Amino acid sequence: MSGKNILEMKGITIQFPGVKALDGVDFSLRAGEIHSLLGENGAGKSTLIKCLTGVNQMDSGQIILDGQEIHPTGPGNAIELGISAVFQEINLCPNLSVAENIFVGRQPMKHGQIDWSEINHRAEELMSRFHLDIDVTRPLSYYSTAIQQMTSIARAVDIQAKILILDEPTSSLDENEVQLLFSVMRELKSSGMGIIFITHFLDQIYAVSDRMTILRNGHLIGTYEINELGKFELVTKMVGKDMDVIFSLKRAEVQDDADIVLKAEHIGDSQINDISLELRKGELIGFAGLLGSGRTETAEMLFGAEKISRGDIFIDGEKVEIKQPFDAIKSQIAFCPEDRKRDGIIGDLSIRENIMLAVQSRKGFTHPMTRQEQEDLANKYIKLLGIATPDCEKKAGELSGGNQQKVILARWMAASPKILILDEPTRGIDIGAKAEIQRLMLEMCKDGVSLIFISSELDEIIRCSNRIIIMRDREKVAEVEGSSCTQQDILRIIAEGAA
Repeated sequence: MSGKNILEMKGITIQFPGVKALDGVDFSLRAGEIHSLLGENGAGKSTLIKCLTGVNQMDSGQIILDGQEIHPTGPGNAIELGISAVFQEINLCPNLSVAENIFVGRQPMKHGQIDWSEINHRAEELMSRFHLDIDVTRPLSYYSTAIQQMTSIARAVDIQAKILILDEPTSSLDENEVQLLFSVMRELKSSGMGIIFITHFLDQIYAVSDRMTILRNGHLIGTYEINELGKFELVTKMVGKDMDVIFSLKRAEVQDDADIVLKAEHIGDSQINDISLELRKGELIGFAGLLGSGRTETAEMLFGAEKISRGDIFIDGEKVEIKQPFDAIKSQIAFCPEDRKRDGIIGDLSIRENIMLAVQSRKGFTHPMTRQEQEDLANKYIKLLGIATPDCEKKAGELSGGNQQKVILARWMAASPKILILDEPTRGIDIGAKAEIQRLMLEMCKDGVSLIFISSELDEIIRCSNRIIIMRDREKVAEVEGSSCTQQDILRIIAEGAA
């Protein structure tokens, strides 16, 4: 690492209506450095990055790149300056090939026509640099999220970016894919590129970073060498509270004779083999397993988003036919999906409109809620869940990830479900918001709601679950008590395929 600052952001201040998003924040990045930018949702990380890429214009401050003051006017101008960003939600064209995505807008030409041979050859060379031997002529949608992330990074490398911003790049990757990404990051670092790394995974911060900068509520808390702060100190600075206080949670207590509200007997489809489970009133069952193990597919079958081809489902002891989500909603089953951008939040609608959707669906659209009823409902859950917003009319798409997740939770809580299925509800949100959502889940259990909770983070599955169903290769391989198992137990069962 050279020690020379490639980037300096000095006194960055940005004011939005009703809130100062950044208040005199300083940030620096060295050439050949991986620098983690940390803080809770709403701390100002995204605003700072949007300022650097020209999406947001600062009210005051300076941005100095390679000793020269710059004023990025937009993402295109930022790329011209050598600043490239890869976001959590892949911002490429899935219908185009891998090669086309790398060179879109910059296609090599020959005799007045696009030189497809050159495009494909250079794309292959770029991907092989990342130890990936793939067919670059296939559509991007053919490949996993990890390959799509690498395609975004390959594009940044080919345009010879000086600075690469990685915003939550690992949130949808499995462990092997994360390690592949880290090896690429280290290679780019060794070539002199400066990398800004935004993540909520504490272990990953310490695995790959050189320095870290912490923001809280739009203020700079400090910049530290990676070995200056331990995890507990880091979390305390990010949240302003001790980690033990944040996660002072207690599992829901469930009586052995509690009513069985949901029973699935040998259900399956073309993807999922024989799955059976019982869920009691006020109980929280966790689903653990690797990505692709069948956790989400099982949840989608229970909600009718995937059609069951065999087996039976019983609600309160009565057999029900759940052929579509509307059938599940009528049976008072709610589902918060994994991809909140694609399947959950409707970004162009207000918080009020997002929250009232499930309630209105149950009422039927021949009995519309009045505007006052909608506002009262939205304001109730904004207050209950602590959704950070000036009012209920703010567009949901303008909220931070954690607050969007709270809006989706509010939507289904407002519908008073008996059964709530949560698929990765804490993915991509900060540690404080995770604790809030876990606390809300357990409060709902106390109120008699039964929960199915899917998470890739084993510590939170163990922390919250009464029982844990372990999936492998699209099969249920074990069921264990949450209070008496460890992460090592679950990993061993996943590896061996049996309890």
